[in-house]
Amino acid sequence: MTTQQPIQNADNQITPEMWNELSFAGKEFCSLNDSQELVLNANKYGPERILAGINAENFATVTTALAEKFKEVEGKVQELNTEWEQTEDKLKLSGKVSRLKDYIQRANAIGDYVPFYESLEEKEKTVQSLYDTHYAEKLKLAEKAESIQDSEDWKATTDAYRELVEEWKHANPADKGRSDKLWERIEKARNHFYERKRQHQEGVEQDMMQNLDLKLEICETAEKHAQSDDWRKSSDVMKELMDQWKTIGRVASHDKNEELWNRFINARNAFFDRKKLHFEHIQGEQEANYNLKLALVEKAETLSDSIDWKETTLTLGTIMDEWKAVGKVPYEKADELWNRLQVARDKFFSAKRQSAETFKVNLEDNYAQKQALLNRAEELKNSNNWREATEEMNELMTEWKKIGHIPREYGDVVWEKFISARHHFFKRKDEDRDKRKARFQNQLDVRLTQTEQFLGKIKEELEDEEAKLAEFTESLKNTTGEGHKEDELRKHLENLIQQIEKKLPARREKVEEVSKQLEELQQKRGEAKEEKTIS
Repeated sequence: MTTQQPIQNADNQITPEMWNELSFAGKEFCSLNDSQELVLNANKYGPERILAGINAENFATVTTALAEKFKEVEGKVQELNTEWEQTEDKLKLSGKVSRLKDYIQRANAIGDYVPFYESLEEKEKTVQSLYDTHYAEKLKLAEKAESIQDSEDWKATTDAYRELVEEWKHANPADKGRSDKLWERIEKARNHFYERKRQHQEGVEQDMMQNLDLKLEICETAEKHAQSDDWRKSSDVMKELMDQWKTIGRVASHDKNEELWNRFINARNAFFDRKKLHFEHIQGEQEANYNLKLALVEKAETLSDSIDWKETTLTLGTIMDEWKAVGKVPYEKADELWNRLQVARDKFFSAKRQSAETFKVNLEDNYAQKQALLNRAEELKNSNNWREATEEMNELMTEWKKIGHIPREYGDVVWEKFISARHHFFKRKDEDRDKRKARFQNQLDVRLTQTEQFLGKIKEELEDEEAKLAEFTESLKNTTGEGHKEDELRKHLENLIQQIEKKLPARREKVEEVSKQLEELQQKRGEAKEEKTIS
């Protein structure tokens, strides 16, 4: 349906009679108020809202732009519908569903929004149903954790809890509140079991099991970083893992110790081999970078006469992002490439600025999109789902950068609120990490106290054995008589002395070994406290 230009009157107003005669796309969904503002009518999902101020002069431009904008809104909905159909894990799209619903409540466009709301409402029901199903799955894990908490099969149950925690990590997400309560039940059951296991295990067996767990964690961390492309960070991690390995004592089995060492060193070598190849490759990249940037310049020049303002703006933005991502080019060619790129961009954006009314409509819609991103950031800022919320916060920032300017009258308020929500979330995330570090310090103190107590115990036992040896030796010297009874007494004393002398080297070695472990724990505690002071 084409838009008719109303006949202008002296004051440039649109009268009710003129309004009734007008025909344009989406008119049945809007009305004109007394302030000469185009209003989107209310529906069962939301109240009416003002779209734009109009008059007899700008009416055709504004209504055409608003109708065209509705096609973009419809495209966003269709894009989500397509992604929804193609994505198995619907929960990954829950944030997009929420943001799109927020956006269409503010979209600056004319059209029928009811089908959009109905489609989003169905998706929200599906998301909630999935959360309920996933909760039932996690409930089984909590019940399993509680069912084995009194087991005395220490190794199998330890493995079972480790596998259970891995299952939890990879389990489908459930709603935060109920999921946290289930995790508290699992933690309570695990703590109950490990406390019983600690009481059951003493001395070398306990230390060796702890060493095994620590070395397994080092191997798993090394294997995780073996395929990393963050060369500096992962190099530091590999160095720290090697330093940690040197502080950890042996495990019960020599073969197991060798197996873990080979596993760790293989992961470490794999990373540094990849790192070496990467930096050898970088040396030949400058000319390749020139070709990449030249292709970007030529692409920008082909777009300089485009009138597809939004898509071309996004494409030029992508070109600029790609330009920034490409490394250095030969110095003598850099200015020429940059000047050509700027000329092409300036030509396009100069033409774009001449579309004033349509540009104003786009500004209002940009504001609606950024408001939707802000609202989602406000929803996420108090989340404790650190990994998922961090990913979505970064996704929000990425989308924010893609959106253009908003009307000047809104100033920087939306941006400042958005950044404030991000800062609030990441501050809470940092504080949570500090709390976990404090828990590690507390666990280290508990191990230190237990080792000190055990060392005192075995020292006391050694002193008792040495005292008995001295006593029996003295008694043997004093047994000088002749006869059957004296011979039996001497044999008995000699036997006791032999038994004690046989046990003493092992006991002394044990005292020395535990003393060394105590020194290592004291050193680790000092390093942890020093790290805490520095941070």
